[in-house]
Amino acid sequence: MSYSDPARTPGPPTPGITVYGCEQDEADLFRRLAPRLGVEPTITEMAVSEASVELATGNRCVSVDHKTRIANSTVLALSRAGVVYVSTRSIGYDHIDVEYAASVGITVQNVAYSPDGVADYTVMLMLMAVRNARASIRRVDVHDYRLTGVRGKELRDLTIGVVGTGRIGAAVVDRLRGFGCRVVTHDRFPKADHVPLDDLLRLSDIVTLHTPLTSDTHHLLDQRRVARMKPGAFLVNTGRGSLVDTEALIAALESGRLGGAALDVVEGEEGIFYADRRTRPIGNKSLLRLHGLPNVLISPHTAYYTDRTLGDMVENSLRNCVTFESENQHG
Repeated sequence: MSYSDPARTPGPPTPGITVYGCEQDEADLFRRLAPRLGVEPTITEMAVSEASVELATGNRCVSVDHKTRIANSTVLALSRAGVVYVSTRSIGYDHIDVEYAASVGITVQNVAYSPDGVADYTVMLMLMAVRNARASIRRVDVHDYRLTGVRGKELRDLTIGVVGTGRIGAAVVDRLRGFGCRVVTHDRFPKADHVPLDDLLRLSDIVTLHTPLTSDTHHLLDQRRVARMKPGAFLVNTGRGSLVDTEALIAALESGRLGGAALDVVEGEEGIFYADRRTRPIGNKSLLRLHGLPNVLISPHTAYYTDRTLGDMVENSLRNCVTFESENQHG
């Protein structure tokens, strides 16, 4: 069955798109939005893999989620199946080798979505971290309503270091202005008001990470840089887990040198986050050690997950495909 949008200028039909790793809420949005753009989606909960490549047969465009690392062998199989465009429903590309994809004739593009959901969540994690929320909530859950000797901190008394000032980092900075705190920033594309990373780490009571994960930023906070953080400081990470050397972070937390951490992303989260692991062993020993620390908050890569963001991701994934096809029409 094909769809058309009467508001669109007539032209060659837009090929379909195969949507991989699609949960029910995303699937509902794809089915509702695709007809408006003249696209007929093939939707599957299966992650893209060599075993599921056949679902892309006949479609030049596919949409993939950020939850699964895509092997080069899968990218090659997609190319052989006739796929020339991959839209990843994420800002980051770290789960797919973009250069390899280009070498086999596939263009990879991310999607833009509202930065506000991640920015809101980041500030929430900051507040929870400096107010010892995890420990307080756990005590109340077992009906222990006593105060402890650990007092919280107010943001207006703190210096907050924002690493990465793209759309999300800039939205975090905008929110922090309302708290009256001092904000220092660092970015891989320096501006006049940015400071060197080592200076930011030395000055900041809270460090929050919003830079993309690349070969240059892998373990951006390595053992040396974690050691440069201000004693008692907190780390917030809603970017990518591998921006941080987890072992170095754990050592600093266990020694008491750092005050705590709030992590929406961790190294080795693939295959663990987004799954029910209550009755299955977790092989990520670093994650288990982090869970055992009372001053560490962990959430399962959920900062982006809002109504608005999900709608943006689905709509822009479709629009990216339509735009690519209109610019690369074939006979």
